[in-house]
Amino acid sequence: MAEQDEDNTWWYNLRTKKVERGLVSPVVDRVGPFHTREEAEEAPALLARRSKQWADEEQRERD
Repeated sequence: MAEQDEDNTWWYNLRTKKVERGLVSPVVDRVGPFHTREEAEEAPALLARRSKQWADEEQRERD
């Protein structure tokens, strides 16, 4: 990703629980990239949904 594009991306910081624009925090603390601030704000809900989907899939495979 070009440097200019990196400044136009949004990230959710898992440690601070805040949305950030660009590559502000270390990679281990952030989730993304997202196209908009609103998408980044929804990161916790998105992660919860995906985790549940993966857990459900694993359970179906075991059954």
